[in-house]
Amino acid sequence: MSPAAVLFDLDGTLVDTAADFYQVVNSLRADIGKSPLSDDAIREQVSNGGVALATITYDISRDHPDIQAYRQKVLDRYETAVGAHAELFDGFSEVLAFLSEQRIPWGIVTNKPRKYTELLLDRMPLPCDFVVCPEDVINNKPAPDSLWLCAEQMKVAADKCWYVGDHIRDIQAAKAAGMLSIAACFGYIEKQDDPASWGADYYIDSAQSLMAMLTGKD
Repeated sequence: MSPAAVLFDLDGTLVDTAADFYQVVNSLRADIGKSPLSDDAIREQVSNGGVALATITYDISRDHPDIQAYRQKVLDRYETAVGAHAELFDGFSEVLAFLSEQRIPWGIVTNKPRKYTELLLDRMPLPCDFVVCPEDVINNKPAPDSLWLCAEQMKVAADKCWYVGDHIRDIQAAKAAGMLSIAACFGYIEKQDDPASWGADYYIDSAQSLMAMLTGKD
């Protein structure tokens, strides 16, 4: 069951970046006279990206004609805050150390734009040899393209890889890529969402659960 490589989604899976967005969203809301949102309300939207964060920041819908302009406002404010409070989820330092010790390559496959991904990894810091961002492929997750590209860069077969993510699109991408799909149930999951319906091969509630899988002790 040992993987040839392990791929991770970034926000809400490998790294807890939500705290960086609390100040971003609520400072923008304050600028326009809106009351602050709770940390939980912001947290559950982080994995949904800039458009989702723009909708809750400005109380607008995804089909608003200026949604991309509002998204950019969120990202511009985020640029100054990237990595300020971000950290690996508990236990992932040990997971990454284990993978390195076992010479199992690991990488990050994210829908987060490269500009902000690189800022985050540099500021944490979190060195990673294999990082695939949306700019690197034509079709982003839930399409399998970015996962295939990462496996190709690692020079491993896709069907020998594990992919860990906290959103249904991560599981869909893993299945489409032929990888073992692992749902991170500790991630940024919306209250109305039900991870059990995603059809993942495995579900984990912590990094320790993933370590148990890696060591054959699950």
